[in-house]
Amino acid sequence: MPPSPISSTLPTRTDFGAVKTAIHRKLIQKLNLDRLNEIKREDVRREVAQILEGIVVGESTPMNLQERERLTQEVLDEVFGLGPLEPLLADPTISDILVNTHKHVYIERRGMLERTPVLFRDDAHLMAIIDRIVSAIGRRVDESSPMVDARLADGSRVNAIIPPLAVDGPCLSIRRFGRDRLTADDLITNHSLTPPMLELLRGCVKARLNILISGGTGAGKTTFLNVLSSNISDRERIVTIEDAAELQLHQAHVVRLETRPPNIEGKGAIAQRQLLINSLRMRPDRIIVGEVRAEEALDMLQAMNTGHDGSLTTIHANTPRDALSRLETMVAMASLNLPEQAMRRQIASAIDVVIQVSRLSDGTRKVVAIAEITGMEGDIVTMQDIFVYRKRGIRDNGEVVGDFVATGIRPKFAERLAVTGVQLPTAMFEVSHAR
Repeated sequence: MPPSPISSTLPTRTDFGAVKTAIHRKLIQKLNLDRLNEIKREDVRREVAQILEGIVVGESTPMNLQERERLTQEVLDEVFGLGPLEPLLADPTISDILVNTHKHVYIERRGMLERTPVLFRDDAHLMAIIDRIVSAIGRRVDESSPMVDARLADGSRVNAIIPPLAVDGPCLSIRRFGRDRLTADDLITNHSLTPPMLELLRGCVKARLNILISGGTGAGKTTFLNVLSSNISDRERIVTIEDAAELQLHQAHVVRLETRPPNIEGKGAIAQRQLLINSLRMRPDRIIVGEVRAEEALDMLQAMNTGHDGSLTTIHANTPRDALSRLETMVAMASLNLPEQAMRRQIASAIDVVIQVSRLSDGTRKVVAIAEITGMEGDIVTMQDIFVYRKRGIRDNGEVVGDFVATGIRPKFAERLAVTGVQLPTAMFEVSHAR
């Protein structure tokens, strides 16, 4: 069947991409880039849109009004934004953007992955976008430094890795953080935990217990840390230490520290451990480490053991017990040749509570365990679960079914909470409490 006269006159996808590239090139030639830096962004967009309209009208490729508007917007995104990624960044329901070379772009929405029709022209186009992201914060990515962590203006976390490490082409991962910060009430509404669990954790923060949040990638550790930190008093001085600043603390007295990668000569790197040691000289009331990954774990434990109560951090692990094992491994990385029992005593005396968060198979995120560290028995750090999430099955639509259950154990730290004015009813710890 021959094509209709209308469809045969429209530009193909290939034509559209070629036209966009040509118009982009003409636009750059017409613009006074130095002048654009001196006027307001909205005025710039308006002026560029007018120039674009003139260029588009003069193009020989026929386009209807809708296509011209789309073309104008895409070229504006190329000039002022992150090109094809701009529509995805504008969608508040998207939590992750995953670019696997210029051909494949995936997103995560409500905990589930899906492929998008978004494409880059080629690897060079994708590399140009990556360069724009990293150069904005003074970092670089090239063959000599083919991996980089960065962040966008809205706080989103970015990781880029390019050839020769990425075999098939440049890859870009963007972890989004909601414009509207999640609150404790949102966690209750989303069934991430129960009101009694939240009440217990609020009490732990107010009573200045040291808390370790454990979970896998994308489980919601940072989000949960943000929610817990909202219970810290405005009268306290908080120092945060991160590889890429992403915590969103709203207290008045917060000092944010961020690591620094090496320069082009491989020098000048500042690691989390150095920042943590320096933070102890800054008179902090609380220290929050975005994530412990290596030997800084030892300094974190020592800080917790020497008067900096109420500190919080996160760690990658699948269970509370695994979290302690990973912590032990990280302490060993400090190369102080501490005996195994000494390391474990450090951990047992420093950490009070381990919170395990998980992303389940249906995409939901839940607090699956709240465990108390109770001390040592021989060479073993002893723990007891206070609340757990017990999975009962999976419905036909993939939804995970389960209950939050109290184990019947009243935590030993309940007395510490009572001293600070946090009274927890005995009934909340009874086994019958479930949801």
